[in-house]
Amino acid sequence: MAAAAPGSASKHTFSSLLKQKPGKTSPPRSRGTMAISMRDVDPAFQGAGQKDGLEIWRIEKLQAVPVPRESHGKFFAGDSYIILKTTARKNGSFQHDIHYWLGKDTSQDESGTAAIKTVELDVALGGRGVQYREVQGNETEKFLSYFKPCIIPEEGGIASGFRHTEINEREHVTRLFVCRGKHTVHVKEVPFARSSLNHDDIFILDTKSKIFQFNGSNSSIQERAKALEVVQYLKDTNHEGKCDVAAVEDGKLMADADAGEFWGLFGGFAPLPRKTFSEPNGKDTAFPPKLLWVNKGQTVSVDYEVLTKALLDSTKCYLLDCGSEIYVWMGRETALEDRKQAGLAAEELLREGDRPKSHIIRLMEGFETVIFRSKFNKWPKKAEAVVSDESRGKVAG
Repeated sequence: MAAAAPGSASKHTFSSLLKQKPGKTSPPRSRGTMAISMRDVDPAFQGAGQKDGLEIWRIEKLQAVPVPRESHGKFFAGDSYIILKTTARKNGSFQHDIHYWLGKDTSQDESGTAAIKTVELDVALGGRGVQYREVQGNETEKFLSYFKPCIIPEEGGIASGFRHTEINEREHVTRLFVCRGKHTVHVKEVPFARSSLNHDDIFILDTKSKIFQFNGSNSSIQERAKALEVVQYLKDTNHEGKCDVAAVEDGKLMADADAGEFWGLFGGFAPLPRKTFSEPNGKDTAFPPKLLWVNKGQTVSVDYEVLTKALLDSTKCYLLDCGSEIYVWMGRETALEDRKQAGLAAEELLREGDRPKSHIIRLMEGFETVIFRSKFNKWPKKAEAVVSDESRGKVAG
């Protein structure tokens, strides 16, 4: 399939996706304040979010197709997915967190469809969920916490005909992974080369007969323990539980056979440089929030001296661009079409600004997170505070 930057669909592609009409489904049990017909919602989402746990759909031929439970946690770099996390509250209600995950090689049409279908799923759930855009390699910590111990996307995708069984049957390819994180581990494949190694992180080298865990001298005990869980996961997934495992300590040189074998795979031992290359974390030290009104898919800058809730109109959708994340605020009186246009406008803003690591978080009026409200001056207090997890927007690393 043609590879493209996740979420980089053109305006022409986005508008054509918006014209698609989903099949009919039954009317909702409760519409709340939204005057939106469930006929505009994909029937694949009917009955979703009614019990605690995960539900996942993959975009196949621009349709949302349920992923079997036994395949949860298996992602392909050429695909786009929608993930719903339902959490039962003590009062009997449900909290819904919706994520759409974009593989690094997913097509423009698939990523655009995932963004649109996520809005439809939120409508099917009553419009109270928080929606997160996840890009392969830069997922939020909240998203990664759903999958134990980690996710390791495979190459290929539905359009290219790859299936998980085919990947297991092909010849084993040696792969090098870097593991980061003390609580939620973020695993990323890096080039199989000495230059990828450093003193700060933990690396896992998965060969045909043995898995090596290289512990950087500056890594913590917690990080090493989490990486060991990943080693076990790779052993069970790629080797049917039958392969040797070895730990290699940074700085131990050629002290034992395992270390000698490990360094031999890199062409022999050589000291690692003290200063390591560190990726930018995408956080902005001083990025004044920009408020944009979305009008028929186009953004219009809203001038203000002080950012207050009074600037937000219930009949409109807005983008609050904070640099490392863009919030899409959807007024409760807006049409479904307007909400879809706002989501795609945020995608376009990232694409035009070449900001692949920024996140998009979409919120309905009345169900704003604490972090979003904190961006405003004196957000009015309400009788019932919205439950919010402060780590939602935190990127694992």
